[in-house]
Formats: sequence, structure tokens, C-alpha cells
Amino acid sequence: MPFKVLVTDKIENDGIEILEKRGYQVTKAWTMPKKELSRVIADYDALIVRSATKVKGDLLLNAKNLKVIGRAGEGLDNVDYQTANKRGIKVVNTPHVSYMSVAELTIGYILALARNVVQGTLSMREGKWEKERLMGSEVNGKTLGIIGCGYIGRTVERYALVLGMKVLGVEECVHDRFIPLDEMLPQADFITIHVPLSQLTKHMLSTKEFEKMKTGVMIVDCSRGGVIDPEALYQALVSGKVAAAALDVFEEEPPKNNKLLTLSNVIATPHVGAQTKESQLKASVQIANRVIEVLEKQS
Repeated sequence: MPFKVLVTDKIENDGIEILEKRGYQVTKAWTMPKKELSRVIADYDALIVRSATKVKGDLLLNAKNLKVIGRAGEGLDNVDYQTANKRGIKVVNTPHVSYMSVAELTIGYILALARNVVQGTLSMREGKWEKERLMGSEVNGKTLGIIGCGYIGRTVERYALVLGMKVLGVEECVHDRFIPLDEMLPQADFITIHVPLSQLTKHMLSTKEFEKMKTGVMIVDCSRGGVIDPEALYQALVSGKVAAAALDVFEEEPPKNNKLLTLSNVIATPHVGAQTKESQLKASVQIANRVIEVLEKQS
């Protein structure tokens, strides 16, 4: 009897082909309404998701035969891995496959904020020529504070140093030195965040932290939306304490009636940090192989 794999968020076909060539029965269910997944999950040995499927509650409780959950991506905040582990369900992911893509987006955001790229595009579409209003600044010589220095943070550091920035990190990874968060905040002209969402990192940047920052600081978040307190960020942007912010992530995704998106000094993308052809190809191949490894080790 072949292993049955349910794929509920679309991955590149290369990963699907690896599973099928192994003789697995693969169901491509990314068009199925998420609320219906708990009705069919009992038939499957493996579940492959990205970030859209929440592997929690009834979906996990009804997974009677599930042996492995594969997350094609790095974060596991959409998977109740503690409950899964208690039930003997292995949880695997694809760490580091998207670090280059996220780092490149981060640097792109830093440059876009410094030079008002998005605002200039939008104003020109309205027939305006606002050259004086869109005065920018060079990033060369500016200080970048990096919160979280794993693969992504270290790659951002390398790019930033090439641009002539001084880098201060809140983990021991950067060339300049390692310093505590409270010491970095008042020094940074730009701050970028690259940490997972956890009880320790939830709202780690809130009112108290914004008060310690340099007036006119610019912030980039390509990690998880809950790392920044959105109300505190909104107030800091309105007051001018934070000059501008670039957000790829939100506490609620997709965001609904989010006040931050009403501000002209906020630019945003719909969680596309890992959304490159190269990153998605690597994630699909790696998650297929990791799922195969778990299933065949248990058989």
C-alpha cells in the first residue's frame, strides 16, 4: 500500500515529482477550502504545508494515521508541533532555503526607504513631479541594527557592509561587535528584524523600545508580524519618531483594516520574503526528501 501524501499549500512541481516517482500517492489539495481539510486528513500518512494551512485544532486531532508534517519553509508558527510530537507525529521543515531571498528583500527595502522609491512611483502615476519633497539619504556611513543573526541576519550584514554601513547586531555574529538590544536601539539609523515568533519575541519592539530609538529611524520587518507591536509602531510612525517602515509580515495575514497600511510612510508586500523561484524550488525538493526520509525510516 503506497504512502498517501496530502499537499494543502502549493509547492513547486519538482517536489511533487520526487514523491510520485517514489510511488507515493500525492493529493494536490491547495484549492480545497481549509475548513474541509480536517474531514479528509485521516486517510493520509503525510501532510505538506507552507504558511497558509494552520495545522492545529481539528485538523491535527483528526489526523489518525499521520506520521509526518512537512513545512515547506522555515517558521513553524502555523504548526502545533507540541501536540504533534505528543502524538508521535514528526514535524520537519526546510531551514535556510530562503535566507538569500529574504536577505535580498531586506536590503531592497532599506534602499527603497532611504530613497523614497515607492512614494516616487506612486506620485508620478498621479502626474506629479515631487523632486524636492522626495529628498532621500545615502545608506553609506549609516548604522544598521540587526535583531537576530542567523543565516538571514548574517547575509544582510554582508550586504550592508558592502554598502558601507556600520552594523550592530543583537546576537554575536556581526563584525563590529555584539551589543544588547537596549544599547543598539539609540544608535541605529535603520533596524531590521530576523527572529522567529515566540513567547520571547512577541512584541519585542513596543512603546518602550521605540522611545529608546533615534528619532527618524527606519524599520524593516521581514520576519514575523507579531515581533513588532503594531499599535506602538503606528503611533511611532505618526509622531515621526520612526520616519518610515517596510513590512513584509503582519500579525493577521492577510491584514484586514490595518491602520499601518493607511500611512504614506509605510511600504509593504504580502509576505513575499521567500517568494522567489529559487527559494521555492529548493523548499519543494528539500521537503519532499525530508518527508520521504521520515516515512521510510518508520516503515
